[in-house]
Amino acid sequence: MDLESTVMELIIYAGESRSNSMEALRAARQGDWEKADELLVAATDAARQAHHIQTQLIGADEGCGKIPVNLIMVHAQDHLMNAMLCQELAVEIIKLRREVAELKNAH
Repeated sequence: MDLESTVMELIIYAGESRSNSMEALRAARQGDWEKADELLVAATDAARQAHHIQTQLIGADEGCGKIPVNLIMVHAQDHLMNAMLCQELAVEIIKLRREVAELKNAH
């Protein structure tokens, strides 16, 4: 395993997930629910890819410190955790926006 490439790939997927989550929020603000849903699916797919890479790294480490922990590794883990949190919050905020829009349309 080329550790540097693997970690960079994790960062890329995590960043893609976060970006898609933020774009989904912007689409929801504009009432474009279809686009918001598509972007949330894309965010989930990217997060799944990043999580898969993280799982590979954990497996390669075997809990024995075989994988060196350096600044780029910490950065990658930070990116992934932020992306996951962003995605979870985006889902909830979009649900709230939909509820508000439905209430407005009902009156």
